[in-house]
Amino acid sequence: MGPTTSFYDFEAVRLNGERLSLDRYKGKAVIVVNTASKCGLTPQYEGLESLYQKYKDEGLVILGFPCNQFGNQEKGNSEEIKQFCQVNYGVSFPMFEKIEVNGKNAHPLFKFLKKSLPESSLLGSSSSKIEWNFTKFLIDKNGNPTNRYAPRILQEKMEKDIKKTIV
Repeated sequence: MGPTTSFYDFEAVRLNGERLSLDRYKGKAVIVVNTASKCGLTPQYEGLESLYQKYKDEGLVILGFPCNQFGNQEKGNSEEIKQFCQVNYGVSFPMFEKIEVNGKNAHPLFKFLKKSLPESSLLGSSSSKIEWNFTKFLIDKNGNPTNRYAPRILQEKMEKDIKKTIV
């Protein structure tokens, strides 16, 4: 495969073990988020699910990627993660197998997203590192990453960008 230029060039594995090409989301606005079940930010699942319910019929999809790289807050296996998300937060958006988002074993999708949208520090330098659980990326309908949101940014702050993207 040549140089990766689009979100659609990647694939990921669902919690049920199904390998999925992300080109299945062509023409949709996509939020990619790294998640964890035992994090202070875990209640964001609820807000993300409400965003998904509100805009899924207009072309929004949210893709959750559990990660255990921050404070050991996602120890569960795929079945445990699925049960936790559904029982506690009614998550119906697609969830994927646990991955790494930083380091040499980072999932290629997250390497691409971090390179496309590095986070700026207060000192003006940029970092491609994911700082914590619930870092969110918005991808437009053409597979281009357009916005990066810090972990503490809630769905209400993302909504106007989502509305512009799904138009």
